[in-house]
Amino acid sequence: MGWVTGLVPGGRENLNDFLIIVDRFSESVRFITCHKEDTAMDTALLLWNNIISTCGGPKIIISHKDPKFTSESWTNLYDMLGTKLELSGAYHSQTDGLAERMMIQTMEDIIRRFCAYVM
Repeated sequence: MGWVTGLVPGGRENLNDFLIIVDRFSESVRFITCHKEDTAMDTALLLWNNIISTCGGPKIIISHKDPKFTSESWTNLYDMLGTKLELSGAYHSQTDGLAERMMIQTMEDIIRRFCAYVM
């Protein structure tokens, strides 16, 4: 999981970030619009409403060392789901994988160009 940040706010809710979730099993990617100011609880609710409620809980979550993923609310969510958290450095090849990094970077470029064009 990671974020595309620093976008021009848009839409009725002035969303300015994307939460990116890559499913290694299905090789699918989900882009969930959010606010840069979202708290750890807001982010946990985004994951619950957009992923866990439809696909079930993951066995492992690999994310960057963001305080949102290491907060008490997330620790409780991991315990409830039986999910293991693995933290990585940003773009660490052993956990992110080259293909995922390339896909995320490509999608980030596309989103930034689209937002710049539309706004």
